[in-house]
Amino acid sequence: MTADPALPILSPVEARVLGVLVEKQRTVPDSYPLTLNSLLSGCNQKTSRHPVMELSEAEVQDALESLRRRSLVDETSGGRVLRYGHNADRVLRIPSQSLILLAVLMLRGPQTAGELRIASDRMHNFADISSVEAFLDEMAERAAGALVVKLPRLPGARESRWAHLLGGPVAAEALAAAPAALPAGATDAGELAALRERVDRLEAEVAALRGALAKVCGELGIEA
Repeated sequence: MTADPALPILSPVEARVLGVLVEKQRTVPDSYPLTLNSLLSGCNQKTSRHPVMELSEAEVQDALESLRRRSLVDETSGGRVLRYGHNADRVLRIPSQSLILLAVLMLRGPQTAGELRIASDRMHNFADISSVEAFLDEMAERAAGALVVKLPRLPGARESRWAHLLGGPVAAEALAAAPAALPAGATDAGELAALRERVDRLEAEVAALRGALAKVCGELGIEA
């Protein structure tokens, strides 16, 4: 399946940067727009990311500049540092619920509708899987160009996965990733999802505290 040529084609780094901006806008609103350091930390998170990346500051800056040229990102001055926010919903002309699902796909790779509902919980509480599927179907059937595609069901899988099309053509056969190993003490996917949610919540709280500390230090004129 290929993406519509009218859509912005993002590199993996650009997709990660844009996904992080959408995610953090909703999970740590007090720290949004993000500083470059906060954005870099979000891109290189070890949890809720597939694949895990080790990006440099220069790589993130290059991605920001590329996204800015396409109006997907804007730059503002906040205190003594530049901050970055996204314009993805306006550029793509999709509702916030669709953008959240798109961001999860950019951050975590192909997901089933059920996985998307769990992963999106901190950004939007979808009533049920059917509501997630409705937004996915709408993005897949857009007259302006499909943003997502439903992948063929893997052998033994109960549900089909979805992938985003902002990175260009999707080779379904290359997406048959092995299931992640469960950590010790987690006996099923539900426990694993709950564990990931707890880790994400703690990371969001730490980011919020860092933002508050930076604000206080800025007001006092001292280095954070």
